[in-house]
Amino acid sequence: QVQLVESGGGLVQPGGSLRLSCAASASIFSTNTMGWYRRAPGKQRELVAVISTDGSTNYADSVKGRFTISRDNAKNTVYLQMNSLKSEDTALYYCNLVPSRLNYWGQGTQVTVSS
Repeated sequence: QVQLVESGGGLVQPGGSLRLSCAASASIFSTNTMGWYRRAPGKQRELVAVISTDGSTNYADSVKGRFTISRDNAKNTVYLQMNSLKSEDTALYYCNLVPSRLNYWGQGTQVTVSS
């Protein structure tokens, strides 16, 4: 059974940093483009960062220059380093394939940016 398990969220002050992790099943990780998504209160889920199997990355304009996605193929894990956090980054963060697969959504990890 495919699993994606997110962790690392929390409460942080504006300007702070967090590092999210997503542990994936080995059966899907190494051969797929991975992404971090988020859903803010009252908004639809959006894709914020993408990393392909060759390590190339793309970011939503809203996080470009502040967030960095990376992957460790030996650990089947994808990371999201988030710096200079803003209140508008408050959301539930998920990882999934890109394009996403309906059955792969995990519980997500909550990030709250507040003073």
